[in-house]
Amino acid sequence: MDLRDKVILITGASGGIGAACARELERRGARLALMARNGEALASVCGAGALRIAGDVTKEEDRQSAVAETVARFGRLDVLVNNAGVGLYRPTAEVDMDAVRAMFELNLFGAVRLVQLALPHMRRNEGRPRGVIVNMGSIAGMLPLPWFTLYSSSKFALLGFNEALRIELRHENIGVMLMCPGYVKSGFQDNALSGRPPDRLWRMKRFATDVDSVAAGLARGLEKNSKRVIIPRLGWLAAWRNAFAGPVDAILAHLNEGYRHGE
Repeated sequence: MDLRDKVILITGASGGIGAACARELERRGARLALMARNGEALASVCGAGALRIAGDVTKEEDRQSAVAETVARFGRLDVLVNNAGVGLYRPTAEVDMDAVRAMFELNLFGAVRLVQLALPHMRRNEGRPRGVIVNMGSIAGMLPLPWFTLYSSSKFALLGFNEALRIELRHENIGVMLMCPGYVKSGFQDNALSGRPPDRLWRMKRFATDVDSVAAGLARGLEKNSKRVIIPRLGWLAAWRNAFAGPVDAILAHLNEGYRHGE
């Protein structure tokens, strides 16, 4: 896909990975609609040509408005980037179920509903491909993380949705791509609904991927019509976990050792 003049709607675009993706796609000539709850922060992302929509992905009226405003401004919708998401670090035995439901509403159900709203407009597009849906998964959606159990579950669910949707839409020539970043230097950990990573993992943050690398990977994936993009490349080991389940699980258990709520 040539990104020049493509109309791209990005959720969760006020900071972190979303804002980085917006900047990278703008640099490559895309026309952008940016959605986030924090309208003030959103105002500083990209240039004057971007459409900014203050809204909550978990609210139906805001989802409908985001798609409708994008089409009203640009005349079509070529790419949907379901980037908005949130983490939850509580152990399963202690987690509040209202927080779990809130996380799934954002990480999974909001993404599914936006796909439903975007598809009719993509089906009207001329050209090949007619449109692309990008779901922001995670390496945690391929590799179960014991300090991140329920977040991992939400991303495993998104992975399953993504893969089945890609097959479902193949005959319509609408692409579906999964982004799987690993540990990223952003405000994601600080904005989690509850809890924090184990201290051993927190200290490894200096080795984390930067948001610009994730954004560049997303742009290249769109240009190459990729089905899945994993950042960093070492993350592909997560996709092969089943072949080495014993040793990998032992490593993860070691990282999680001594982890307690509130520590």
